[in-house]
Amino acid sequence: MGRKVHPIGFRLGINKTWESRWFANPDAYARQLHEDRAIRLVIVNSAPRSGIARIDIERFPNNVHVTIHTSKPGIVIGRKGASVKELRRQIQVLTGTAVKLD
Repeated sequence: MGRKVHPIGFRLGINKTWESRWFANPDAYARQLHEDRAIRLVIVNSAPRSGIARIDIERFPNNVHVTIHTSKPGIVIGRKGASVKELRRQIQVLTGTAVKLD
């Protein structure tokens, strides 16, 4: 009988990295985990046809750095950066901290 291993969990730390990189105190861990999930949902729902492959989230004490890997960046950015400014505003309201969006 073969043993089944999760393909992402098997490669983490070797040739893949975590999609969320941050450290939290035990009392803030659940809140930040739910925030990460909400950030991902906001991004995916704001640009459903942009071909988003990966969303990386890094947290620092005073800000959140979100990197979006997409095949169609023009859809995420929008005309003159209007969509990305709105997306940044939504994430700032959600987290309550400064957001850097790449």
